Amino acid sequence: MIEPKTFYRKLDFLQSRIDSGKTAKDFLFTIVKELEKTLGKDLNFINGCIYEKDDSGYFLISAPTHIEKTLKPKLHHNDHAVMLLKKSMTYIYDKPVFHIDRIDGEEGEYKTNAAFTVNSPNHSWIFVFELMSGWIREEIDLCLNAIRTALNYRLVAESIQNEMEQANQIQLSLLPMIPPEIQGYQIAARSVPAELVGGDLYDYYSFDENTFGFCIGDASGHGLPAALMVRDVITGLRMGLEKEMKIVYTLKKLNSVIYHAVYSAKFISLFYAEIEKNGNIIYANAGHPSPLLFDGENFSLLDSTGLIIGAFPDIDISRSYTKLPPGGILVLFTDGIVERKNKHSEQFEIDRLKSIICENKEKSAEFIMNSIFEASEHFGKGDKWEDDATVVVIKRE
Repeated sequence: MIEPKTFYRKLDFLQSRIDSGKTAKDFLFTIVKELEKTLGKDLNFINGCIYEKDDSGYFLISAPTHIEKTLKPKLHHNDHAVMLLKKSMTYIYDKPVFHIDRIDGEEGEYKTNAAFTVNSPNHSWIFVFELMSGWIREEIDLCLNAIRTALNYRLVAESIQNEMEQANQIQLSLLPMIPPEIQGYQIAARSVPAELVGGDLYDYYSFDENTFGFCIGDASGHGLPAALMVRDVITGLRMGLEKEMKIVYTLKKLNSVIYHAVYSAKFISLFYAEIEKNGNIIYANAGHPSPLLFDGENFSLLDSTGLIIGAFPDIDISRSYTKLPPGGILVLFTDGIVERKNKHSEQFEIDRLKSIICENKEKSAEFIMNSIFEASEHFGKGDKWEDDATVVVIKRE
């Protein structure tokens, strides 16, 4: 095991090299060599190589000469190894999956692989290393995740030209790209900002095989102050829930943080819920537009259980309970959807939203979500969105 101070010093050196190094065609190749040179011996990894993504898969573009012929020249998008990596961004395998044949060390030592993804807005790569005897999972995870984060940030920062575009990329990175796969449920979501960056948010939380959580929020205002609020709320919720704090306590702590914030928007409406495999829902609604729960025949509203977050130093908020029956549909949305106006200054309103849900109750969650956006877009005659618009649809199969 490497001494912690030495580890962090070397890791900091690598991150500074990523931040300050000149980006050229061989930038990523150089980082692989630097990573291996600086920490490879300490953490027991060697033979770094890189695969680059194109439309048909990932192609090997860099590898040490002495192992190049033993590596798979191409990885397909649906390869099991690639799918595992996409889910967690960094993955340690239990066998050398990137090799054509099993690879043994020089003295019969068995090697395995660790890999992580690197992404810019327009490109994607997979970095792969061989792990030797003596490697420690926590050290490998910390090292590779830190390097992955630094590389991703560097590549994103270089691909955009101004601070607002950087804020847009950062905000998009906070919102989940794909919904979680929960047995018995379909989940779909989309958020469209009125400006380059917006004040709407949604997120998912995995607890165990029987329970998952989700939220939706709408910060006051638009633009960068609202986007800063989104960052604070998403980060605060994730930290609170990871520490297994209760819903009400987490929201009250979050309220205190937002109330004392200087540069972000001043308040946010927020709906948070946890749903069990059997459909039981526990939720708290901090001043957010009431989500619609459709049981196949009737609608019910999940009304506010407390005040908006950030407007007052202390808030009084409580929990409430309901149930999503088999075939039931839960639709969460922000004001941008129902307050969208047509040329006569009429609003889209909630009745139109209900009609879309009723008409498409046999369809998938994604179909319902897309139909809501299409109808609202058409209602406004394709004009620019005046407010951020977000929809989350959860359907129990």
